[in-house]
Amino acid sequence: MDTPSKNKWQVRVAAIVIFLLGFAAGALALNVYKRWGRGMDSVSRQDRFERTLDGLQLSADQKTQVHQILSDTREQLQALRKESEPRVSEIRRQTNEKLQKVLTAEQWQQFQQEREKTRGRDRRDRESAPATPNTAASPR
Repeated sequence: MDTPSKNKWQVRVAAIVIFLLGFAAGALALNVYKRWGRGMDSVSRQDRFERTLDGLQLSADQKTQVHQILSDTREQLQALRKESEPRVSEIRRQTNEKLQKVLTAEQWQQFQQEREKTRGRDRRDRESAPATPNTAASPR
């Protein structure tokens, strides 16, 4: 290979490497930004909830009662989830069996992958959703 042709290839390879490094740096920066933002968002939700209570100008006794009510509600909902979980698991198991009878092995695997992607998105959406009274910060 002659020198001018070799130099052209070196320039092309260098440009590709620079592009790939820039892409990787951008992806990493975006990932860090999202994690940082998610952490800040959960803190700010608690702060917003506390500011809402402060805006109501609750007495110390009222604030304690509100926190207790929300804490009790949270416990009741958690108990309900635990209670219903075995039934929910059984329904999911039966659904999976029925789907596997209808879908090919390849379709079943693809379905499972898509379902996992959807569950991941749903979790992220719930994590970034505004706080509701049932998910507010526990009493301090």
